[in-house]
Amino acid sequence: MRVAAVLFAGYLAVVVGAGWWQFAQAGPLTDDPRDPLRAWVDRTVARGRILDARGTVVAGNASGEDGRRARRYRYPAMATITGYTSALLGTAGLERSFDLQLSGMDGLTAGGGALRKLRDDPYRPVDLVLSVDARFQQLASRLLGGRRGAVVAIEPSTGRILALVSTPGYDPARLSDLQTARAYLARLRRDADAPLLDRATQGLYVPGSVFKLVTAVAALGSGAVGADTTFEDQPRESVRGLRVDGVRLHDSPREVQLDHPLDLAEAMEVSSNVWFAHAALEAGPQAMLDAARRLGLDRTFDIGLPMLAGQVNGGDGASAGFGSEAELASAGFGQGEVLVTPLHMALVAAAIANDGVLMAPSLVDRMEDDGGRRWEQGPRTLGRVVSPEVADAIRDAMTRAVEGRFANPYAGGAKVPGVRTAGKSGTAELADGESPHSWFVGFAPARSPSIAIAVVVENAGSGAAAAVPIGGRLMRAWLQRFDPERK
Repeated sequence: MRVAAVLFAGYLAVVVGAGWWQFAQAGPLTDDPRDPLRAWVDRTVARGRILDARGTVVAGNASGEDGRRARRYRYPAMATITGYTSALLGTAGLERSFDLQLSGMDGLTAGGGALRKLRDDPYRPVDLVLSVDARFQQLASRLLGGRRGAVVAIEPSTGRILALVSTPGYDPARLSDLQTARAYLARLRRDADAPLLDRATQGLYVPGSVFKLVTAVAALGSGAVGADTTFEDQPRESVRGLRVDGVRLHDSPREVQLDHPLDLAEAMEVSSNVWFAHAALEAGPQAMLDAARRLGLDRTFDIGLPMLAGQVNGGDGASAGFGSEAELASAGFGQGEVLVTPLHMALVAAAIANDGVLMAPSLVDRMEDDGGRRWEQGPRTLGRVVSPEVADAIRDAMTRAVEGRFANPYAGGAKVPGVRTAGKSGTAELADGESPHSWFVGFAPARSPSIAIAVVVENAGSGAAAAVPIGGRLMRAWLQRFDPERK
């Protein structure tokens, strides 16, 4: 009996140990990049493809001259999204975040990786189908022209990302190639323009006047200000400056709309810093922070790519995080301590376009394998930011900013012919001696919009000088050539 008990204990330990490592720890072991099984799968199993919204392969497989499997990237402009996979350098982008699915280590079969060893097809790679049209992505990259900047376009009603571009970019095929990977990576790292930085999701920028949309959400949403609110001293302050806590805040230089106090639409059209500084002060620090949180500016989103959170204030200090009323007033027109990514500002525009409802952004529409199994990413609502009435008032003001009588020096260049267009330009002032960042955010059509967009071009001057025409051309191209609903 004693021998039997010892043998039973030994067998039980073997069974428990095998079960623990083979099943309970199957996931963590598979996730470990040092797992030899993963290296074997990478060498022997054809990796899943990444396809754009039309089904065009943007990342696929081929055989190299030495017979090794090689990854092929047809559209370098998609590198911001796809990233790369390399035997020497590892993975980046969606190639990293969906590595287990693309490699077949964790497919769409019921039970996933835990039951993989019991199946007759243990490694079934998954294809990713994106929400992005590679042709539209290429156009956005081409319009940026190699300048440092980014473009993010979103379908407002679903959150589907239509373009996510960062320039200057890189060629993922050269990072995947064993012969060129190390030298090319070293060159990219030395480049002062930082081509490996994803400016669309990790570039933190002073937003300038495009942030006035957030101020409008805070001020109108809190009830502190209405669309018809005017400030009696604003005309004089637009000429001489607004003094707050001993700091003089200046309006954008202009020669029009100085003879009377402006309302929301008029202030948006001529981009009055003074009006929006007053609106931020009337709303108060907590309302500004609450609006920023509802819009997701203080968080990151799970789209499969690294992302940074933005900020509205300097952190420590009085007034709910704002160091002073001057800082709060400056935040009202996107200066002070405000920092955002282009993705954040595209989501702000999309929420206003979607009647005040913020949708979760997504890059992958669905995953599918060769066995016909499919997983789809449906729209997800993150919450209501403002009421439909407030969103409508801000939409009307943004339309005035593009189509109004005095709009041409500001966002007028984004007008899509034959379509009512909404938008806001931005000139983000930087340190002395640095040229401002050029910004544009907007959507079209103004009613029932199918695209919301954010464009930033670093150190390119005023919004009208660079970002506005790019945003206008991209919205026009989407509506005329790429929008599947209009074909």
